[in-house]
Amino acid sequence: MDNVLFTEATLGPLKLRNRSIRSAAFEGMSPGHVVSDDLINYHRAVAAGGVGMTTVAYAAVSQSGLSFNHQLWLRDEAIPGLRKLTDAVHTEGAYAAIQIGHCGLMAKKSISGGLCLAPSGKFNLYGPTWPRTITKDEINSVVRDFGKAVHLSRKAGFDAVEVHAGHGYLISQFLSPYTNKRKDNYGGPFENRARFMIEVIREVMKAAGNDLAVVVKMNLRDGFKGGMEIREAIEVATILESEGVHGLVLSGGFTNKAPMYVMRGRMPVGVMAASLKQDKWMKPFLKYFGNLLMKPEPFSEGYFLEDALRIRESVKLPVVYVGGLVSLEKIEEVLGKGFEFVQIARALINDPGFINKIKTGEITRSSCKHSNYCIAVMYSDKMRCYQHEKNLPEKWRKKLEGRRT
Repeated sequence: MDNVLFTEATLGPLKLRNRSIRSAAFEGMSPGHVVSDDLINYHRAVAAGGVGMTTVAYAAVSQSGLSFNHQLWLRDEAIPGLRKLTDAVHTEGAYAAIQIGHCGLMAKKSISGGLCLAPSGKFNLYGPTWPRTITKDEINSVVRDFGKAVHLSRKAGFDAVEVHAGHGYLISQFLSPYTNKRKDNYGGPFENRARFMIEVIREVMKAAGNDLAVVVKMNLRDGFKGGMEIREAIEVATILESEGVHGLVLSGGFTNKAPMYVMRGRMPVGVMAASLKQDKWMKPFLKYFGNLLMKPEPFSEGYFLEDALRIRESVKLPVVYVGGLVSLEKIEEVLGKGFEFVQIARALINDPGFINKIKTGEITRSSCKHSNYCIAVMYSDKMRCYQHEKNLPEKWRKKLEGRRT
């Protein structure tokens, strides 16, 4: 196909076969914090389906950074399984990336070893947790953990790491004036709130050397009044460029304040409540208050594009667009506006072969209906598209079908 999507493009030391990347959408396929066959098979399928690179999601750099009991924890015990995954991806001709991060105040004490750390001891209703303020020694320890995670990623055969600095996780919590109320040199004015991010990135770049690509997922906006806005996002982007990262992934939203700003549409809270296997008291809470906690946001394809263009105009390094891409037409538009790569999640959950089917002309648009079922179930189980669920109750199917936007 004569389309820029299917041309080679450079990302740091890598030359991708095309400009599509599977974005780091949490798979929920790592029970016991290690790789499952489901995780290997899914990323193999995405690689076989034509992407230039696939990203394994939300790997915690330390136990204190864990949110879920079915989330990857990047440590020696996980390496054999991850090596099988990267070998499978490479066999299919794609590169493999891994997203590394720390959840901060989104940690669950039963999983994170009793620690719930944050820039400030601000109550988190979405846990619910009441974290304690992270100390300087603990900051230094977490920074070192990011560096160790990069070395482990290389050992596991990954070609790239994506540092998660968005969505209201620890780096994002430091950047945001909403969650960072510190009075020391890590809080207050923007240059102080950016200090932790800079320390992490310098440690990551040192560990990455010359053979691993480093990209950073960052927020364009936190998505609510009192959070980080686009003006400071531009400053974040220029800092990251000056620190030598190889690419930026431009996203937005805050998991514990504006979760639907990330993915848009509505969250099927009834499905989410019914899927919970633990925290049983959360079932009625979600049923009656879920739509207040996860306020719907209008979905339109390419919903971050306007803000992302402001970053594109401010930096020269490769920029990756992510956010609601489900059609060849919109992908062409985004790449035509100067973005080097596109990241895609829900269309590849719906069909791992999405990219190859576009290339052959079989389809021009994903059949994803943006119901967010895949997100509702991933918090307690593995992600999956409701369209492929054989035993889905008919009442759920009708409700999900009615959620098209």
